[in-house]
Amino acid sequence: MSFRENLQYLRGTRNMTQEQLAMLLGVSRQAISKWESEKAYPEMDKLLMICDLFDVTLDDLVMGDVRRPRSGMRGSTAGMSAISGTTKTGVAVPQPAGFAVSSSSPRNQTESSASAEDAPTMLHADTPAATRHSAVPQDMVGYDRHMKIHAWLVALGVAAIILGVAASLLFDSENSIIGHSPMNGFLTAAMVMLGVIVGCALLIPAGVMHGDFQRRHPYIQDFYTDDDKSRAAIENGIGTAAGVGLIMVGVGVTVYCNEMLGINDGWPISIMLALAAVAVFCFIFTSMRLNRTKLAKYNRESEERNAEDDSENSPQSTQSTNATDKYYDKLAGAVCGIIMLTATVVALLMLFVGVNVNAAHGGNPGFWGAIFWIPWPIGGVLCGIASTVIQLLKIRAGRR
Repeated sequence: MSFRENLQYLRGTRNMTQEQLAMLLGVSRQAISKWESEKAYPEMDKLLMICDLFDVTLDDLVMGDVRRPRSGMRGSTAGMSAISGTTKTGVAVPQPAGFAVSSSSPRNQTESSASAEDAPTMLHADTPAATRHSAVPQDMVGYDRHMKIHAWLVALGVAAIILGVAASLLFDSENSIIGHSPMNGFLTAAMVMLGVIVGCALLIPAGVMHGDFQRRHPYIQDFYTDDDKSRAAIENGIGTAAGVGLIMVGVGVTVYCNEMLGINDGWPISIMLALAAVAVFCFIFTSMRLNRTKLAKYNRESEERNAEDDSENSPQSTQSTNATDKYYDKLAGAVCGIIMLTATVVALLMLFVGVNVNAAHGGNPGFWGAIFWIPWPIGGVLCGIASTVIQLLKIRAGRR
């Protein structure tokens, strides 16, 4: 038997789909499909993992017949390994739901071999109901927990940066909470820097952790139920509504203080930004919790990364298409980055320079502090427009 036939047979004896095997080996489903169609061959470390997983020798897997092992397959050991989740090397291997460990010898299970197509092997009619019920896909790699932590870190990181700016406005030169003091300028800058430091301390590890998780788990079988997805959509709607409500409350506080109390800078603006920070947290956290259920998108991104890695072996036309797409994607990212960086610089100039210039010329020092946040939403709108234009250009280039 060839490696392809051996692998298909071993999958069949465990009632294992290509997705399940891919998750255990840390590769994409497409990689398993290529192995079984003899379009590619696994690396040595993956071959050894397969041997451990199915309790076969490397010689039998690559050049022999796993149904008639020359070195003698330990059927009972393989069965116990599948049940306990350990291999003959003592390494714990998670077993996907739906495995059916048969007590019969591998030689008598030839007819149960899985086909090359990606479909789960049918369970036998005498399979216990509990085993059939366990065939429902489950989160075997901790994806949901990882995405929850990732959402918390990203949302808190962005909110921390905004809260730092909000805290800095408490020490406005005109309405500082500590009164007129030479420390106001220092504390203003210190609060902004503290917010940026805390934000980066949360955002950078979040990005690194998520990238490492995607590298180790390029494919995740969709285990979310319709109820899970509906619940996430409802939570996202509630979070969006709550965020909009908080922003409106902050605007109301600012207007009230300006019209009724005659205070148009300092702590009223700080309260508005603090509420905006909580609103942004709600927007980001609930939207990321909703996006976590879109595993098709997660897997598609993994496929695109794998396609880039394999582009050197692809035909010239495919390489050209991939290079064009990659160029326009990078262009969109660069343009949006420049727009938002410019918006940030303008906002900071309005906040720190504009306030001081107005105060020095006898103007209203709170004017620029009240509107310094405007460049960011304008930048967001410009990013959306730029991305749309670049996507249209990419589509046009692809049709040539």
